[in-house]
Amino acid sequence: MKQRKLEILLEEVEDFSDHELELEQYQTPSPLAAEILHFAYMQGDLDDSVQDLGCGTGILAIGAKLLGARTVLGYDTDPKALEIAKINARKLGVEVEFVSTDIADVIGHVKTTLMNPPFGARVKGRDRPFLSSALRTSEVIYSIHNRGSLAFIQKFIKPAVITHSYVAKFPLKRTFDFHKKEREVIEVEIYRITVSK
Repeated sequence: MKQRKLEILLEEVEDFSDHELELEQYQTPSPLAAEILHFAYMQGDLDDSVQDLGCGTGILAIGAKLLGARTVLGYDTDPKALEIAKINARKLGVEVEFVSTDIADVIGHVKTTLMNPPFGARVKGRDRPFLSSALRTSEVIYSIHNRGSLAFIQKFIKPAVITHSYVAKFPLKRTFDFHKKEREVIEVEIYRITVSK
């Protein structure tokens, strides 16, 4: 599937009905989700088992399944987001298992983790449990972080290594009262990490 076709399909994914500020719930925009997923597909990382940590409304998990992942699991602590994710998966005709759990309690093993963890803007270090769970349960990780996180991520994930990183635009819609603009574009860094076993 071409990246543009995937992006068009992912535009059908419904956003959060009620964003939780403390969870830093921002849905990954469909152009960025399609870009990351297509890159992972081209690397051969979506051919087997995939998990989406902090899956929210399911955009990365659903996209992985659309690109042919054998099994896909989506984990989140917010049951309301998971209900929307289930609706989104049905709407797009894919089978994804969504599980309500704390990210630190994720068990098992998959080939690839996809995630857009909290950036830690509200609570510093909020992305660390996501990184720890991904490192413990997968071979390859694709993760979105605030621009300027490279040195921290490299140190935190050792002995795992970043094989690819690039800067991307992440448009944020006005979601919370403290947001001043209707739409703001921030820069994020996308990392592909391989875990040493």
